[in-house]
Amino acid sequence: MEQPIRVRILDYEYLIRSDEDEAHVLKIAEYVNEKLRDIRDNTEGLSEKKTALLAAFHIASEYFQILKRDEELRSRIEARAQALNTEIDSIIHGRA
Repeated sequence: MEQPIRVRILDYEYLIRSDEDEAHVLKIAEYVNEKLRDIRDNTEGLSEKKTALLAAFHIASEYFQILKRDEELRSRIEARAQALNTEIDSIIHGRA
């Protein structure tokens, strides 16, 4: 692991150790910051803990939506590849 990277999330500074490069860590920290600020600014009276939990929930929800889209895309690609293989086989074997 490289040197710790200093990030600011809301009003706190943290040192993050990561195998990722500094630009990537800072990008992630900014994304988390945006989520936290959005929840804090749009929801009255939440504790920091509840704000963090809601942000984590929103980020996890986005993650699972991306996983679902990825799986759907993989399925469509596999189906298309199988159809193309069938078409190629029929041409090769003279059944076109």
